Amino acid sequence: MIHYHGGPITPDTCAIKAWKGRHAFISFAAPHQVGLSAKICQSFALDNGAFSAWKVGQEMRWIDYYEWVKKWACHPGFDFAVIPDVIDGTEEENDALLAQWPLKPHQGAPVWHINESFFRLKKLASRWPRVCIGSSGEFDVTKQDAFLQRAHEAIQHICNDDGQPKCKLHGLRMLNPEIFTQLPLASADSTNVARNIGIDSAWRGTYSPQSKETRTSIMVERIEHFNSADRLGDRPHQFTLWSAL
Repeated sequence: MIHYHGGPITPDTCAIKAWKGRHAFISFAAPHQVGLSAKICQSFALDNGAFSAWKVGQEMRWIDYYEWVKKWACHPGFDFAVIPDVIDGTEEENDALLAQWPLKPHQGAPVWHINESFFRLKKLASRWPRVCIGSSGEFDVTKQDAFLQRAHEAIQHICNDDGQPKCKLHGLRMLNPEIFTQLPLASADSTNVARNIGIDSAWRGTYSPQSKETRTSIMVERIEHFNSADRLGDRPHQFTLWSAL
């Protein structure tokens, strides 16, 4: 599984610790480190920033996003971009945005929101090489048990007889090992590192690292120690290692 560490990670010295030789996830809502990630990462992916805009009630101008993606799509380290989606929108609204995608199918990944129909997930998986799984509402990824139960119910509809998805799946905001170790994801992202390296209260004890750079290295190593499931299991199981951090 590819672990995409979301930006912005500040200062840049911490971004370099997290991204050099690894993988970055850069949001259109905070694009200023895309050049840095393109220089030092194995690969990078671009996010449309819809979730960040939705949280603050901001409307997106998608033509600007398309131009930004086009600028970076020819870079050898570019993997894919998340196709624009409407948070809490209807399936029809999100399908309309798919029809507007101006790049090639392998350069974009549509979002299937986990409260949408399984029929839409099957349709996306049959037409696109990669599909992003987005959590929302009562099945938000922070509500782990409910999310995992729903994710298992959904993903089984697009798996072969061995429990492996027929397209690549990317987990949005899913770099928590308690989540991604239980799902057959090809990749996942989150801003876990960016958000937690500056919270001093989370790093206590005699040997707790004080510099953000060291904290970055520890978090990245801990996250990347785990891999996603190689197939869909029968049901979610309890996972406790991550909660010990």
